[in-house]
Amino acid sequence: MDYTLLLIGLFLLLCGANYLVDASVAIAQRAKVSNFIIGLTIVGMGTSAPELFVSVSSALTGHGDVAMGNVIGSNISNILLILGITALILPFSIEKEQQRRDLPVCIGTMILLTLLANDALIPGITVNEVSRLDGVILLLAFLIYMCYVIVQKAKHPEDSLAEANESSTTTLGDKQPWLLWTITAVSLVALIGGGQLFLNSAQNLAEAWGISQAVISITVVAIGTSLPELITSVVAACKKNPQLALGNVIGSNVFNALFITGTASVIKPFTIHTVQLSDYVMAIAASVMCYLVAYTFKKKTLDRAEGAIFLLAYIAYTAFLLLR
Repeated sequence: MDYTLLLIGLFLLLCGANYLVDASVAIAQRAKVSNFIIGLTIVGMGTSAPELFVSVSSALTGHGDVAMGNVIGSNISNILLILGITALILPFSIEKEQQRRDLPVCIGTMILLTLLANDALIPGITVNEVSRLDGVILLLAFLIYMCYVIVQKAKHPEDSLAEANESSTTTLGDKQPWLLWTITAVSLVALIGGGQLFLNSAQNLAEAWGISQAVISITVVAIGTSLPELITSVVAACKKNPQLALGNVIGSNVFNALFITGTASVIKPFTIHTVQLSDYVMAIAASVMCYLVAYTFKKKTLDRAEGAIFLLAYIAYTAFLLLR
């Protein structure tokens, strides 16, 4: 049964991602909003819903390691696995605005999360806890970032118009706005439902294979909840719209670190025991790697060589987790 549900979950993810990308591009063209902003908001937040569900549920049930491991693992897989695969399919450029603002914000959010979640770094404190105050700080940071992004884009409508006109074609371009939003909503439900089916099935199979909960939270759970981002980004790349993929990953990572962790800890503060400092450092390192590709090999482009390096780094980190 678990294998059957696994396949059903993947089917829902594929169908949901396909229509989500088409509807999002059509909405961007009609509203004269850039594909990057659509990826950063609607797609980025929508595909992060599985992480939100898992982290809040884990916090409420006292499984803080799963709540944090899910966020950390998802952010690592978003960059190294998802962008690595996307770049192998279709190399894409990193725009100046992303290089100067959005990628540094990704690095900054992970550093902020690391500092707030590792109380044991302070002499005299032995327990790592994400408190309600920590959650409020994370939520305020998220609100400030999103407001800044939207305001900046509003100041340059001509850039948004140009990007919308240059975006890839979509089979839904002639549909009515209400239908596009309906398709977007239904697609997100399919992504979330498919991701949850896959997650539950993968967890059952992993436990049957004898994998520990600590490793499951950072690998199986994280990859399972990141599947919407993975499928959406791969479909976007295949449709020759990789900017949507990059905006999706950046939006999801910021959403994971700030909104999801903030929301979970405000609802119920949680303690962390088995997620180690090295895991946070790896998440920061992955964000730094994404920033540095603008200066290596083919400048301001995530090319196939760098995509391969990302994938190898992810495989190496997973092997490190298993050995640990």
